[in-house]
Amino acid sequence: MSKTDIQIAQETSLWPIKDVAAGCGLSEDDIELYGKYKAKLTEEVLGTLSSKDQGKLILVTAINPTPAGEGKTTTSIGLGQAFGKLHKNAILALREPSLGPCFGIKGGAAGGGYSQVVPMEELNLHFTGDFHAITSANNLLAALLDNHIKQGNELCIDTKQIVWKRCEDMNDRALRNVVVGLGNPADGVVREDHFVITVASEIMAILCLANDMADLKDRLGRIIVAYNTKGDPVSASDLNAVGAMAALLKDAMKPNLIQTLEHTPAIVHGGPFANIAHGCNSVRATKAALALADYCITEAGFGADLGAEKFFDIKCRMSGLKPDAVVLVATIRALKYNGGVSRENLETEDLEALKKGIVNLGKHIDNLSAYNVPVVVAVNAFLSDTAAEMDFVRNYCREKDCGFAISKVWELGGEGGIDLANEVLRVLDTKESHFSPLYEDDIPLEEKINTVAKRIYGADSVAFSPKAKRELERLEKLGMGRCPVCMAKTQYSLSDDPALLGRPEGFQITVREVYPSRGAGFVVCVLGDIMTMPGLPKRPAAFDIDVTDDGVITGLF
Repeated sequence: MSKTDIQIAQETSLWPIKDVAAGCGLSEDDIELYGKYKAKLTEEVLGTLSSKDQGKLILVTAINPTPAGEGKTTTSIGLGQAFGKLHKNAILALREPSLGPCFGIKGGAAGGGYSQVVPMEELNLHFTGDFHAITSANNLLAALLDNHIKQGNELCIDTKQIVWKRCEDMNDRALRNVVVGLGNPADGVVREDHFVITVASEIMAILCLANDMADLKDRLGRIIVAYNTKGDPVSASDLNAVGAMAALLKDAMKPNLIQTLEHTPAIVHGGPFANIAHGCNSVRATKAALALADYCITEAGFGADLGAEKFFDIKCRMSGLKPDAVVLVATIRALKYNGGVSRENLETEDLEALKKGIVNLGKHIDNLSAYNVPVVVAVNAFLSDTAAEMDFVRNYCREKDCGFAISKVWELGGEGGIDLANEVLRVLDTKESHFSPLYEDDIPLEEKINTVAKRIYGADSVAFSPKAKRELERLEKLGMGRCPVCMAKTQYSLSDDPALLGRPEGFQITVREVYPSRGAGFVVCVLGDIMTMPGLPKRPAAFDIDVTDDGVITGLF
């Protein structure tokens, strides 16, 4: 019987984190210990890293996720371990997991098999408290907003135009739409309110995009919480909320250092979802990894139409980061699923279905190439994959003029990623990156939305709800027209309809809602039926999680 991910992680002998830090050139004074196997980088060392030479930046992304699985995080971690096998100085820069998926359906975000970051249970459950700090800062702002209204409303806030939402790091559909202030007059003003999951909060985006404390406070102050009766925006700075919010986020601003099963350093920090937020770990973490290693391997959430697009058009645009190569993860199973094969038949060779489904991979290759960055396709191998199927994908990638490698990191750890690592190194040595974002800053917001929808998703047209149209006009007048757009869309399809697999054509994208994330520096566009507060499935993963009498966590994956 094969071991579960948590069993593999619990049987691993971890190095003390101070020894992992020493391998990165960090002293004990450069880290703040959170137990024996976790640490944060100090503000002092973060201040010195900006002057160091920067390594190569490698982004790992994937095709649209399917129930068949792709293994993007597993591949990222395995690639980092493989670089270690080749005696290359590499550091991973990853996102922190959200509690919502851990107890829902997706599970944690520590990788899998023999390509994991550890301590796995602590990473997936609370970690160093960053998400709790973000949740607290978000809800402090909400409390100050409601208190201001109750205490006389000097800012003349229109309670029908409050845009700030509370948050919770759990899938809880009952909190999507609520009424607050019920009860006695002393209990506040009655109004409609809403919750988003913490990873969709603007505070999460701000923390992940801020360069330092001064930048953090400036961004927090710009948050639009509501509009007054004249239609003017009311900000967090207007509510005198910035200092207290920054105090809650002071330690959460520091990137976390842990290790892989093979002791490769991993800086894990921030965790916005890519389907409803911008999907990348913190700028501080990525820049720290680039300064500490010759190669930084980072990832962006879900498919390349979401995570990679936002990595390029939001994170890189704001931070000045320039990726040197992209690894695009796929599986034979997922490609056949895109070609119409049912989950029950994915282990049977089916070249016809593979030919139909590989267009999804092709679209993502085309999209990534539009950013002028070299691409390597990594096929995450399963035992059911046949030589004929693998050869078909290899030949397809050659025709697309991109690199190709088979990855077996789930089964073999770093050893199973050596072919992939060598191919990435070959591409880095032979192909130059000439990265540029998809669109310019100065085109209107509506044109930016159309550009992403048509060039990245492949849509024929974009429809805007009347509400979205009005909000776009208001945000242009407020001076947010130069901001990039953050598209909240289903991860399961290139379209906004999760049922449209492969490479759909002739479809229309519907922009249902638009709202400002002025502190983060982008405009959020909600497409189709996507929700910013997920719900639990009929049988949540929480049912299988337990703790033994001697304190060992079981059932977490």
